[in-house]
Amino acid sequence: MRRQTATCGANPAGSSRSLRLDPLSLPVRFDAHDPRADGYVRQIELHRERVVLRRAVRGMQMAINVRVADFTGVALRGNDEAQTLVLVHRDPSLSVPLLISTDADEIAQAWAIWSEIFALPQLDEGARKPTPRRRRANAIRARRPKFLMRRRTGIARELPVHRDEREIIARN
Repeated sequence: MRRQTATCGANPAGSSRSLRLDPLSLPVRFDAHDPRADGYVRQIELHRERVVLRRAVRGMQMAINVRVADFTGVALRGNDEAQTLVLVHRDPSLSVPLLISTDADEIAQAWAIWSEIFALPQLDEGARKPTPRRRRANAIRARRPKFLMRRRTGIARELPVHRDEREIIARN
């Protein structure tokens, strides 16, 4: 791996330019916003086969190493003003921003390149609707309560009455 400066691949803090990573110059290391981390910043190392996320939470340093194959795809997020290309993971805190731009042509071109480099599908999250929540399969939902198991189901019947019979009583 070649040496890189702390801001390589991304713009320095305070710059008015948007985030633009070059997909052809991997590996790259940059800082991204993280609302849970100390200082609201996490450091991301992006390689062709893995992503390393480094952050500190309450003074505890951590590094999370995630394979690129564990990501679900490269997604396009945002509105008409500015759109973002994001490397999407099932856990939203592990998703990685790749590009922020207002130019639709630039985004379309970068979207195809990032998708091809990582061999992941292109996801359009603007067109995706959230799926309805699935009901859990509960094995005991159809069972009768325990106190009702002692009772017989159906209409209550009368107990048989035996008249003119001798009573047998067992005693110890």
